[in-house]
Amino acid sequence: MSVTDVTADPTTAAPAAGPRAYAVGRVEDIPPGEGRTFVVNGTQVAVFRLRNGSLHATQAACPHAGGPLADGQTDVDVLVCPLHLYAYRWSDGASTNGTARIRLFPVRDVDGNVVVEV
Repeated sequence: MSVTDVTADPTTAAPAAGPRAYAVGRVEDIPPGEGRTFVVNGTQVAVFRLRNGSLHATQAACPHAGGPLADGQTDVDVLVCPLHLYAYRWSDGASTNGTARIRLFPVRDVDGNVVVEV
């Protein structure tokens, strides 16, 4: 698992109490169907580029046992933790088996850059 630390100034500033947007890397650096972990302003975030080209971002550690979510399997509906196969919905972060939900982060492609709000 590769972890990239992004602590530079945010791409766009938000109000002090709200999230800020950070460019964490290039979209092309995340292969389709895979995830990568970034440390964004002190928060570990797993960013996925799905095979359909969409981007998704969540907390880096599974709430069940701390598994590395960036190493999990995913499709357009769910992310599956590689340790114990717990599945989480991309639509709302809820677990499909009723355990704790994952935190989702807004993420978008801005001119080929992956921008995450943390």
